[in-house]
Amino acid sequence: MKNILRLSSLVMAASLAACGGGGGSGGTSDQPYKISLRADKTQLPLNIDPARNTATIGAYAQFTTTLYVSAETDGKPIPGGTDIFSCNTAAGLDSGALYYLDGDTSHETDVDGVKVPNAYRSITLGSNSGGNSFHFHSGTKAGTARITCSVTDPRDGKQIATSVDITVGASTGKAAWVIGQAQATSPLGTSTNLSNLANSVAVQASLYDDANQAIPNPTAANLQVSVLPLTTATTDASIGALLTSGSQKSSSIRVQSVGGTALFSLQSGVNPGPILLQFVTDRADNNVANGIQDAITSYLVVTAYDRLASSEALAFVTEALPDAVNGMPYSFALEATGGDAPYTWSVASGMPTGLTMNSVGLISGTPTVKTVGSYPLVVKVTDFAGKTVQKNMTLNVTGMATADALAINLGGCTGDINNACTIPNATMGSVYQYAFSATGGDPSTEVKWNFNGLPDWLEGSTSGGFGFVSGTPISVTTTDATTGVVTTTGPACGVQGFLVTATRGSATATKRVTFRLNGSTSQACP
Repeated sequence: MKNILRLSSLVMAASLAACGGGGGSGGTSDQPYKISLRADKTQLPLNIDPARNTATIGAYAQFTTTLYVSAETDGKPIPGGTDIFSCNTAAGLDSGALYYLDGDTSHETDVDGVKVPNAYRSITLGSNSGGNSFHFHSGTKAGTARITCSVTDPRDGKQIATSVDITVGASTGKAAWVIGQAQATSPLGTSTNLSNLANSVAVQASLYDDANQAIPNPTAANLQVSVLPLTTATTDASIGALLTSGSQKSSSIRVQSVGGTALFSLQSGVNPGPILLQFVTDRADNNVANGIQDAITSYLVVTAYDRLASSEALAFVTEALPDAVNGMPYSFALEATGGDAPYTWSVASGMPTGLTMNSVGLISGTPTVKTVGSYPLVVKVTDFAGKTVQKNMTLNVTGMATADALAINLGGCTGDINNACTIPNATMGSVYQYAFSATGGDPSTEVKWNFNGLPDWLEGSTSGGFGFVSGTPISVTTTDATTGVVTTTGPACGVQGFLVTATRGSATATKRVTFRLNGSTSQACP
């Protein structure tokens, strides 16, 4: 009897242990750890203004995404604690960084009284219910950032990891703009200068795509550089000026960029004055060696000097500006003499639309003015010693005036013949009226309107430059005295549509519009 009781006690104890000991530990699992990592957004826009677009969370945090890391064993969350998860940017660090954004002041820096979250390459997180969260914020370089998180199983010391990729920006690889800069610590001297000035200077040209990212490395020359004469005079500084790159030495060369940057040298000629360089790249195929199909062009002025300091007073050499033709590319470099070179140029009054003047005195661009004629300018030149001379000048813009494109105003809808814009609905039995307006085109003529495909009950007209449609949709219900059949005739209810065209001078604009005709309590739909 004693043996039976003892055996029963052992069985009961084993049962209690298997059920968790009646309120003790839930037991341990021998299953391996499993880790997961996901991001709310795996595509982020390029952050071209990091100072303004700082890391943040919420509905308007378009440059930040939240990442969630968790681990489990046997389908249950791993135990909690501190320093459980280790996460880092395994690739694409230039495209963004990691952030805690948890309100902990140790993860923030005070900048002029404002708390700014710190950026990290690697972070460490605790575990709460088997998981935690952190953030990734996009940077100024397009690319793919790989975020990797790992956790160590304390039972056997094995480390498991997982990753997620986040794409930042979308570089097109097609040239959008090119900018040149002379890499000089002192002014360029002429080839015969007596002031011991270097007569050669390195020039760097940077090529960028639509996302402000460096153009990918080409397989052939992708930049054509030329020295352009500014005048036909024998004193023009372009005479004798040469470009050099490798075995090339000419007034026009072709170079190949590396990492979006092309390098070459400019050698001055015997004449002092501005040397105008033209940069041309091909947006079509990033190759100028096979011809230029879609040119992207910019300019750089490098001034050559006979001497730096002059006993002569600072004065303008340029007496007048050549005329510009509206809608045509324009470039002209201003020139000064005397004073203490180099010079800084500025214009104190408005340039014609489309033209700008930079600090080295190059007026360039394509004028697009709505009024052709004379534009008064106050041009100022300042030498290295701070002496300033200004001159009243006039830039004449000839040709045809530029008008804004004719556009039909429909509440911001950009539809066309194939994609309809919606106007207010009509109701059976009620007067319907709608007025169309347009902007742009030749302001000296009135806008005329034409309507095609109008429903029978609508009429179109033009008055005072506006287009009008008006009418009253009416249905008639009759009952056959013999058969008792009720018949309703009139305009069909539902979606109606027509084309509206605005004409102003030689410009036209057409849009397709739709609206719905609804029935009413007094006027039924056929």
